[in-house]
Amino acid sequence: MAFNLQSLDDLSQLSETFELECKLAQGQDGKGEIPKDFWHTYSAMANAHGGVVLFGVREKQGNFSIAGIENIQKLRTDLFNELNNPKKVCMNLLSDSLVQEVTIEGKAILVIQIPAATRKQKPIYLNGNPLNNTYRRLHDGDRVCSDEEVKRMLAEQIEEERDARIFHGFGIDDIDLDSLRIYRQMLKDEKPGHPFLEQNDFDFLSSLRAWRKDRQTGEAGEAGLTLAGLLMFGKWSAIQEALPHYFVDYQERPEAKTELRWTDRLVPDGSWTGNIFEFYRRVYRKLIADLKVPFVLKDGQRQDDTPVHEALREALVNTLVHADYSGRVSVLVVKRPDMFGFRNPGNMRLPLEQVLRGGESDCRNRILHQMFLMIGLGERGGSGVPKIYSGWKSQHWRPPVLEERDEPEQTLLKLQMADLLPNDILNALSVRFGALFDRLDYTGRLIMATAAIERVVTHNRLLEICDAHSHDLTLLLAQLVKQGLLDSDGKSRGTVYFLPGDLLPTPEDVFPLSNIRSSSEYSQLSSEQLENSSEYKTSSEVSRDEFGRFISTQISHPIVDDLDALTLDFLISLEQRSIEPQQQSKLSSEKMKQVILSLCQEHFMSLASLAKLVNRNPDALRQQYLKPMTKDGHLGLAFPTTPTHEKQAYRALSQANVTYEDKS
Repeated sequence: MAFNLQSLDDLSQLSETFELECKLAQGQDGKGEIPKDFWHTYSAMANAHGGVVLFGVREKQGNFSIAGIENIQKLRTDLFNELNNPKKVCMNLLSDSLVQEVTIEGKAILVIQIPAATRKQKPIYLNGNPLNNTYRRLHDGDRVCSDEEVKRMLAEQIEEERDARIFHGFGIDDIDLDSLRIYRQMLKDEKPGHPFLEQNDFDFLSSLRAWRKDRQTGEAGEAGLTLAGLLMFGKWSAIQEALPHYFVDYQERPEAKTELRWTDRLVPDGSWTGNIFEFYRRVYRKLIADLKVPFVLKDGQRQDDTPVHEALREALVNTLVHADYSGRVSVLVVKRPDMFGFRNPGNMRLPLEQVLRGGESDCRNRILHQMFLMIGLGERGGSGVPKIYSGWKSQHWRPPVLEERDEPEQTLLKLQMADLLPNDILNALSVRFGALFDRLDYTGRLIMATAAIERVVTHNRLLEICDAHSHDLTLLLAQLVKQGLLDSDGKSRGTVYFLPGDLLPTPEDVFPLSNIRSSSEYSQLSSEQLENSSEYKTSSEVSRDEFGRFISTQISHPIVDDLDALTLDFLISLEQRSIEPQQQSKLSSEKMKQVILSLCQEHFMSLASLAKLVNRNPDALRQQYLKPMTKDGHLGLAFPTTPTHEKQAYRALSQANVTYEDKS
């Protein structure tokens, strides 16, 4: 086990570091029985990031009490019997060491640590059928996976190389010959005399596996361009036809803000090929332009290729070769004065801890990876991410932030060019908090400085930066909150910490005053009137992102304040999540909560917009669902100081805030 439970205080620590679910599991006779909904949780945690389930424990609003299990041996035996029953669950991921009996306050409880399934084990499903029986953890709830999500898991399980797929009907005419010519030259520069260089274009593409024959169909089997060949060297028209969701995006932003403005942008617009080889070449030059990193002398010669250059190169290649190009999220690269950001569709194929440790690789697009390796780009053997971290460490900058998002699946990497303890930040904190801050030790100051720089921090993020033990860090965070040096929001692993008031703007700070209605006027409006009221809508001059969401530097996430302002595709994606409440006037409370959390992913959503999407009365929706979900820590408020304000908006609480991200 990665932790040791001996007391209720240890349970509080556990809730900071793991997905945690508490179940009484006492049964009708009070002696112990596996709850029926445990199996949903088992599937959901296994298909996400793992977690811990406690049998015999009550948990209410973050407070724990021990109920205990009378016949714990029978409960344990029943658990393993069911785990090994294929009609109940497709696979048993648990071993004896992952199911422990623990005595706290004289009462026995069962601690079940559910590991995250590997990609070759997913999906973990129930009742003998993956469709409609596969679950995934969404914050503190277990959500049924859509058929599309299940099919993607199955594809990831079976296909070692996602980019080996042959696109029938596509040929050499769909290859951009200039891209191929430049690639040849780069190969010649990297490996003079390589035998591939003597081949004609067709044989060259075949040797690179950009073109291959389907050997499983025999001698008469069809041949054609692979996904790798089309992505690397294809023309924009061919890529569009084969991959309708494909999109690569580079944005250079002038300020250290989440505001979606750019001074330079590169997207496929018909003026260039749009393939990832050209995208890499153009974007890398933009990333390193004006990079303020001192040059290095080696044997008396200036070395312009510093560890930071290597880190940026690896980050860009990593983003392109690990992307799931069947997903709906775009590849996004952002350059700001204070940071570089990288996003690719699809989660990592290995656990985050293994990726950070290095030494093992499971690349989604292995052919693409090999193509980049041939010309000296990228790293072998899982050393790429450690190289990125070491490159950043060479400048004494803050450690990179690497994380996954599940809704929709995407991987995010943020490289900040900021010192761990900048003097201006320390001075500002000292002025603001006085002796309370000055008395803090190094770890306490590091936590406060991180909160000031990154605005929102989590327990796991601080573990990456501090040398403190997990338990000590939990106690220190609680102490900082008690002293008023930090505020917190959320619960369990979703708890976030920030400087007091930094994320608590009022509606008047964010929206134009002319658009604010009084509470009495608001209470007389229906959901439809709220959506159509011109006074309620924000000014046409305010900033909106590429999906039509309202954005403000004073709010940590975009706000869906006006459905009419959204792009059609984004609106359709929200409507698809709310089909059930739209069509059903009666819906189970648990299902409605899942829909609300899904709609409020990665952005705040106004009451009016939410009410219209789920086809419910705004006041009833707020009283019945939004208010209790906020109290329980499932939803966060855009304006916590004015909880009943007409402009209030709600967001599903998540682990961290990645400030460059602009797509939910």
